Amino acid sequence: MIRAVIFDLDNTLVDFMAMKRQAIDAAVTAMIDAGLTLSPQDVRRHIDRIYAEMGIEYQQVFDRLLQEVLGRVDYRILSAGVIAYRRAREAALKPYPHVTATLMELVKRRIKLGVVSDAPAREAWLRLCHIGYHHIFDVVITYDDTGERKPSPKPFLLALEQLQVKPSEAIMVGDWVERDIVGAKSVGMLTAFARYGDVFGAQDVGADYILDDITQLLDIVRQHNEVAPQEEPR
Repeated sequence: MIRAVIFDLDNTLVDFMAMKRQAIDAAVTAMIDAGLTLSPQDVRRHIDRIYAEMGIEYQQVFDRLLQEVLGRVDYRILSAGVIAYRRAREAALKPYPHVTATLMELVKRRIKLGVVSDAPAREAWLRLCHIGYHHIFDVVITYDDTGERKPSPKPFLLALEQLQVKPSEAIMVGDWVERDIVGAKSVGMLTAFARYGDVFGAQDVGADYILDDITQLLDIVRQHNEVAPQEEPR
């Protein structure tokens, strides 16, 4: 029986990469308009390299960009980039189709809901609050809660402990095989690969289920939770 569903956040509940691209594009344009004398392609290359080195959640990317390019932080250019980034992020950050309806149906079925994300706590909660999901989940586990990223078992085990369910009673939904699927399987959870959010492509999935649309999760939960009819005595 499935008593809990645990979700990854980025590229599973929300289209994080599309949001990030739009926000970065807006910031690049704003910084050039404010006086940064580089081509848009050069600015993006610098930003991509910094993210590749420091991680996609690195918060001082524009500061470092300006320090490298200008030898100092020009606060007029920095502020223009930050404001444009935030405005574009807020406009672009939205759930995937059918996510809200699926979560509401799971709540109606009394299924416990959790999030296990590698994002820092502040960023994860900002995203959840922005889309109005901060009251939906019973448990939200971020990198700051364990100090370890998936596929470490610690985030999964902490979520299961707080949800008060056994690993066999929970299913993990995520878009990153090496982190979400491998990590959840290592502790004995069922797994569902969110192919609709896959940004890597051609992954060796190995999940128990593959979701092309998140609504398919409802059928999976129903199938596991249906009570098989008892056979008539002979």
